[in-house]
Amino acid sequence: MANIKSQIKRNKTNEKKRLLNKSKKAAAHTAIRGVEEAVKAGKKEEALKALSLAHKRIDKLAGDGVISANKAARLKSHLDSAVNAL
Repeated sequence: MANIKSQIKRNKTNEKKRLLNKSKKAAAHTAIRGVEEAVKAGKKEEALKALSLAHKRIDKLAGDGVISANKAARLKSHLDSAVNAL
């Protein structure tokens, strides 16, 4: 356990940031799941709407530094391929 004042503060801010990042990732994964379920059901219109939301959430994650730009591109490419296959 830290006993230096600045380190105690740093630990608190790190924990807040970790929880915020976790929440953002969960929202993105929910959007991704929406696209995958629409693709599995064969609903192209619904999949396109969900894809737009998923792209927005993934870009936000990459912009905030939660995930790398390469991972964001990989996720979006995977989703695009799935929707285009419909």
